[in-house]
Amino acid sequence: MKKALLLAEKAANSQEVPVGALLVRDELIIGEGWNQPIGSCDPSAHAEVMALRAAGTAEKNYRLPNTTLYVTIEPCSMCLGALMHARVEHIVFGAKEPKAGVLDSNVEWQSASFFNHHLSWRGGVCEQECSALISDFFSRRRNEKKALKNLARPEK
Repeated sequence: MKKALLLAEKAANSQEVPVGALLVRDELIIGEGWNQPIGSCDPSAHAEVMALRAAGTAEKNYRLPNTTLYVTIEPCSMCLGALMHARVEHIVFGAKEPKAGVLDSNVEWQSASFFNHHLSWRGGVCEQECSALISDFFSRRRNEKKALKNLARPEK
């Protein structure tokens, strides 16, 4: 998870939401990614999807069985779908995502009958560090917007 946090910082340094992910098989990293939807103008460029793309290219296969994905925040529905299609076996995440997370926060997705693959997961790994990274990012962003708004106001 420490490596995923470093990847999340890479995203933050690019003004992206700080999420990092890596895919591991037999203790070897086969793919890694960080959030890039803003810079790439690609709504699907979430950290998990980027890690899957890198691993698929490296493995020359769209199926990635016997793998574990480490990600700093609970995956969304799009990412869960991609992870299911890739046949990822296990997900380890840091912080919960109450609004969009679909493993612990919105559990109805896990029992969906349309999935023909099932995976296991574990949340809360380095949770405080992962949560602080996201919270600090959005706090800075709000403060920057407020400062810009104040600069735009004419003085009385």
